[in-house]
Amino acid sequence: MKITEVKVYLISVGGRHPVLTQVFTDEGISGIGETAIAYGVGATATAGMLKDLAEQFLLGKDPFRIEALWSEMYDHTFWAKGGGPIIFAGISALEQALWDIKGKAFGIPIYEMLGGKVRDRVRVYANGWSYRCLQPADYAREAERVLKDGYTALKLYPLATPEMDAHSRIRHVSMRTLDRESEARAVASVKAVRDAVGPQVEIMLDLSCELTTDAIIRFGQRVQEFDILFFEEPVDPFDVEALKKVSEHVNIPIAVGERVYTRYGFRRILELHAADILQPDIGNTGGIMEAKKIAAMAETYNMRVQPHHSAGPVSAAAALQLDACIPNFIIQEIYPYRPPEHFAIVDHAPELDVRNGFMPIPDRPGLGVELVEERVRPFVWADCKMGAQ
Repeated sequence: MKITEVKVYLISVGGRHPVLTQVFTDEGISGIGETAIAYGVGATATAGMLKDLAEQFLLGKDPFRIEALWSEMYDHTFWAKGGGPIIFAGISALEQALWDIKGKAFGIPIYEMLGGKVRDRVRVYANGWSYRCLQPADYAREAERVLKDGYTALKLYPLATPEMDAHSRIRHVSMRTLDRESEARAVASVKAVRDAVGPQVEIMLDLSCELTTDAIIRFGQRVQEFDILFFEEPVDPFDVEALKKVSEHVNIPIAVGERVYTRYGFRRILELHAADILQPDIGNTGGIMEAKKIAAMAETYNMRVQPHHSAGPVSAAAALQLDACIPNFIIQEIYPYRPPEHFAIVDHAPELDVRNGFMPIPDRPGLGVELVEERVRPFVWADCKMGAQ
């Protein structure tokens, strides 16, 4: 079996720009993958990276040789060593597609090739529900709606403010500075959510590296009384020592990982025990196998794993393959409140199967989802074929 073609899709849906790839073979089996650069800035760069990687490293190669192809991309792009989200997002999506091909060829889900299931369903938490909230009463009202939809865990961004545009988005703190009034409102918002959902529901706080170390410690100490499951990205991911300092002064489990890339990026966090929960994103940390290696490293340091997910349904399907087969899994992030067209790019989005706060592990071959061709065809950004470079 040889790779004959790679398509790159730069999709526009609901104010976000998912970047997907589809890898074709000479035996009629194709696989798909998704990068984790659907928000913020970088989608076009990621599409270009996918094109470059496909033309340089994949066309004409055996798709079953996943580790070898990953190593080729890591060793011979030059920029992968010490690289960041764009290059590893490209590698990640292509790696997912290779696993998808292999699973389909064998007629089994990817997790069966990674040790098999250790669970039949995963607990999930809802994200994205609070993007229109500003005052504590807004958070309380929307949190109650999430509970009515059957979720028993939810995450919010207490320091951020809504972007008042056509799309549901938030604006993070600028210059790492928050005035006392805004800080008080953020604390009150966390309290309002806890009061609204009661003591049994899990609450997570995403801080998105918004404040200086001293300010985030002060904020963390003010909200730790509300029984928070984890305190996510409290400081800049570059500063592992600051992360350690926060963990020593805030009595809430620390989570980090969506902006940390490959096992090499997580090494120092593990060595310092600077976090309690790792959050590798399969769409930018290097792919499914790389995330599994990170999870195994975390296991040796008595840490749990909550795979980060903020892209589309292909990314969610990839996360489920990891969730199924790692013993130290804690909970899975999903975005259930995105517009219907977000989920319609695949034939069956896994997010649509959530019941009572749990999502089942699928048993379809490969990733378990297929692109809906008529919906993604208008967004083809590049079509790389053998002999056409």
